[in-house]
Amino acid sequence: MASRLFPTVRRFQRVLLKLSGEGLMGHRPFGLDTETVGRLAAEIKTVHEDGITISLIVGGGNIFRGVDGVAAGMERTGADYMGMLATVMNALAVGNALQQVDCPVRVMSAIPMPTICESFTRYGALHHLSKGRIVIFAAGIGSPFFTTDTAATLRAIEMACDVLLKATQVDGVYSADPNRDRTAQRYESLTYTDVLTRNLQVMDATAVALARENRLPVLIFSLHNRGALADVLAGRGLFTIISEEG
Repeated sequence: MASRLFPTVRRFQRVLLKLSGEGLMGHRPFGLDTETVGRLAAEIKTVHEDGITISLIVGGGNIFRGVDGVAAGMERTGADYMGMLATVMNALAVGNALQQVDCPVRVMSAIPMPTICESFTRYGALHHLSKGRIVIFAAGIGSPFFTTDTAATLRAIEMACDVLLKATQVDGVYSADPNRDRTAQRYESLTYTDVLTRNLQVMDATAVALARENRLPVLIFSLHNRGALADVLAGRGLFTIISEEG
């Protein structure tokens, strides 16, 4: 049976994977679940060994979210910097898990912290990818008021990726939260304009607009389905694709 995305050959060879921080919790109320992180590392390794050039961005919501800090009365800039530091912690954890399964990996931070990891430069990151290493981008874009979705979109464009893969808590984009609304409609495909005009809360508007401007497809799938990363890259399984054509 022909793939709905890949009728003859694999389409995506260079990808950026965005992992939500919440997804790293497993069944824990906060923090990291080592079993979940280890499983994700093994699945990333499988894709890497299949010849896919892959980089990652990890959110920080399992540790600290800037918007939560603001809701608690914190000043936005300071809260966002705390959220960026949470992404660094998660990036180091995922990097360690990849090292444990013998994957070559480098963590690069948009906020310089040379005793912990490399500082991000575009040319440095492209060099690592050219050498077959997995690159994990940490600390967002290094500035407050920008989400990790926007950072992931920007880095995917800078790395000349074919697609941005966003691994979330659900298996695609819905018209409403399917965990709260049983009548929520699931979409197989959407245009960037659909996402913006229908106010679908899959990514922030800045990230969607940036992807649209640069014609970067965004593929949404569940990180809880085992083997989902390899499946969606082969055009199998459940996911929603956001693109110019929809």
